[in-house]
Formats: sequence, structure tokens, C-alpha cells
Amino acid sequence: MMGQRTGGQKKLFYSFNLDDHVPTGHLLRGIDRFLDLGELRRHLAPFYSHTGRPSIDPELMVRMLIVGYSFGIRSERRLCDEVHLNLAYRWFCRLGLEDGVPDHSTFSKNRHGRFRESDAFRHVFENVVARCMKEGLVGGEGFAIDASVVEADANRSRSMAREEVKDLRDPQHATPGGA
Repeated sequence: MMGQRTGGQKKLFYSFNLDDHVPTGHLLRGIDRFLDLGELRRHLAPFYSHTGRPSIDPELMVRMLIVGYSFGIRSERRLCDEVHLNLAYRWFCRLGLEDGVPDHSTFSKNRHGRFRESDAFRHVFENVVARCMKEGLVGGEGFAIDASVVEADANRSRSMAREEVKDLRDPQHATPGGA
């Protein structure tokens, strides 16, 4: 027998714990375990006015940026939408189901203005590196960067049709003398 859902009335009270709906192995749980933004408000205090409407919590803004960077969400508008919809993102950002997500324009204004002027990103980065060193995840005795300069060769007059392109995985087309 096929069942049918009955009772279209809404409940008066809900018992919902967001923490129960985020898997234990989720990437954001691992990040949250080591992320400490306790100093962020004090660091940013001189960049906020003491009058006017209350601003959006800077910790929420940084947590949203971490979600964006971790999951490749490049658009601020899309990031705000995703945080609104995704339970794990809400959990990481310390937002309840009923809490609002900042508007993308407010988010953008803070990121490109107040945060950049205050050097907040450097502050967060240095705290993360210090925490990683404390936890033994990195040594801190050296670092490496890749600042290779690669010359572009994008001349349209020398382009080839797809059928003419050689299979570059074939060793006979390898560059003489290595890469």
C-alpha cells in the first residue's frame, strides 16, 4: 500500500541541533578545531565607529571567507547564498537556522575596505601559522614559495586545429633536454 503524507500543519516548536547534522569528518570540523579568532575583534576595534548601527560580526565575515576559500566559492553573492542554504556552512559560521546571512554588498564592502585597511587577513594568517606550529603541523624554520615567471606564448596566428595537436604525453614529442 502506498502511503501518503498527512497533516499539513506546521509544528509550534522544533527541536533541531545543527551540530547533529554536520558529519564528524567534514572539512569544516577540522578547520574549526584549530581556528581561533578570539583576537580578531580587538585587532579590528580601531576600524569601527562607536556610533551608528551595529555592524556585522567580523568573526562571521572571516568564517564566511574561509568557507569560500575552502570550497572554491569565488563569488561573494554565491557565498552568501551558499551559507544561507548549507547546514555545515551555517554551523561553521556560528549561525542558527533563524539567523540572517549578511547581504553580499555589505560583505564585499567590509572585505575590500575595512579588512584590507586593518591588515586583518595578515593577522588571521599569522595566528593560523602560529597555531599550526604549536600543534606540530608545521616546523616554522623555513618556507617555500613558487614565484616562477613563465613566458606566455598565446599567438593566435600560430594556433592549430584540434585535429593537428600532437599528443604531448607521447615521449617522442618531449622537449629536448628535459622540461
